[in-house]
Amino acid sequence: MTKLTPLSMTKKLVSYDTTSRDSNLDLIGFAMDYLQDLGVDATLIHNAEKTKANLYATIGPADVPGIVLSGHTDVVPVDGQDWSTQPFAPVESGGKLFGRGTSDMKSFIATALALAPDMLAADLKMPLHFAFSYDEEVGCLGVHGIVSHLGGITPLPRAVIVGEPTDMKVVNAHKGVFAFRTTVRGLEAHSSATHIGVNAVMYAAQLVSYLSELAQDQRENHGDHDRFEPPYTTVHVGTIRGGTALNIIPKECSFVWEYRLIPGQSEDAILKQFTDYANDVVLPQMTAVSEHADIVTEAVGRVAPLVPEPDSPAETLAMMLAGTNQRDVVSYGTEGGIFQEAGVPTVICGPGNILQAHRPDEFIEISQIDACEQFLRKLIDVAASQSL
Repeated sequence: MTKLTPLSMTKKLVSYDTTSRDSNLDLIGFAMDYLQDLGVDATLIHNAEKTKANLYATIGPADVPGIVLSGHTDVVPVDGQDWSTQPFAPVESGGKLFGRGTSDMKSFIATALALAPDMLAADLKMPLHFAFSYDEEVGCLGVHGIVSHLGGITPLPRAVIVGEPTDMKVVNAHKGVFAFRTTVRGLEAHSSATHIGVNAVMYAAQLVSYLSELAQDQRENHGDHDRFEPPYTTVHVGTIRGGTALNIIPKECSFVWEYRLIPGQSEDAILKQFTDYANDVVLPQMTAVSEHADIVTEAVGRVAPLVPEPDSPAETLAMMLAGTNQRDVVSYGTEGGIFQEAGVPTVICGPGNILQAHRPDEFIEISQIDACEQFLRKLIDVAASQSL
């Protein structure tokens, strides 16, 4: 089998359209065949519909605590974006590689896979595990299957390195993401008879306005969290839908909203403030007209925050490999907090810059792939000597 470099492997993985709404099985099948050709067994953990899968594989002894190299295989859509290249036909130009997923985050997965032959040749004393997930971009859905799989393995890994784009800086904290859908149900009537109808859109707007007040309160009373940008918990409404026609009082309106929480803050405080306002202030106005009026809020996503663990095995190892004493934070969410909640120390460190992610003409500096390769080669040396 022809050995692929990290760059050529990145091009290969980017060529698979693994947009979250679609299957990732072609990419996973390629990775599994590639590893099996090397003599490495891989476990697939499918979703309920068998349309997507996580991949988990181990190189080295299975009875020794090892290091997990974690990454997600899915990417965000390119719909409506003005690309100057073909998103899934990677183009190398000016020291950059362009294509969807180059920065977020197939380059890390590709570099790990490309170095698998070197891991095998090194006769590792401490195992290295590949954990490649599906559906991270739509709420970190797939990784829970990997965490469940880890729960059945003895011993647990000693550390997880999630290769999200950090410019190869070591990140030990990120915000949590808590997402909700609120549905307001009113009463239809002719728009000339507003006194007998319950306008779901207008009451939804009242609730959205209250979320704006909560966002403002977080900005003004955020405390000392200057490591984050912005240095406070954010509150955001992403979509709102309701109504059928101008002359019909709308019966239903729903909106999707989130808060991105500073680690260590109460996960439920903002939700409680919102639901208390909805139930105690807004709903009585609605039920005064129709007893059937209602406001329902349901959770649609939770990404656990990554909480700093100073001097944890993951942090110590990553800083040694990166040759730094600096710890950074990011405001975006990752699968890292989910591994951490499962009891495995976790850090984020990977090639590329998050500012290039999710946008047209996404790219990664090829020098970042080179830096990731050097980082992982140092990890191979550590695992071969078991010097931790």
